[in-house]
Amino acid sequence: MDYAERLTVPLRWWAQGTMLVASLWLAVLAATPEVVAWSVTAGALAVMVALFVSYGSARVAVDRQAFRAGRAQVPLEHVGAVTPLDADDVRRLAGVEADARAYLVLRPYLKRGVRVDITDPADPTPYWLVSSRRPDALASALEAARTR
Repeated sequence: MDYAERLTVPLRWWAQGTMLVASLWLAVLAATPEVVAWSVTAGALAVMVALFVSYGSARVAVDRQAFRAGRAQVPLEHVGAVTPLDADDVRRLAGVEADARAYLVLRPYLKRGVRVDITDPADPTPYWLVSSRRPDALASALEAARTR
């Protein structure tokens, strides 16, 4: 594996989610018996954990054969130009300059990313826009893997 990254949910989301569940517990406790409040809170906590783990499970990886982002992969021979992007570039490419055919793996808590042009003539996707904590390292790994 030349590069691997998991787009995990940040700690502040866990803290805020826990405070939300605690607020729910307090509100339900004021209106129902204690056992109901604890049951509802346990259910809400389980749902929060499942959502955060699922949302943060997206992986970005480069190996000798392919570039993977989320559930999709593209063989390295179909990877074109790779451009690391800062927060403003990602916002622009995901907004006003977006192509509806592009494949996006974006997370709102990761402001930077990469644009990877796709050169496969049979693929209607012009590029992938992928969030990353280390866009320069991802771009370097893609360039190195592509030239092998």
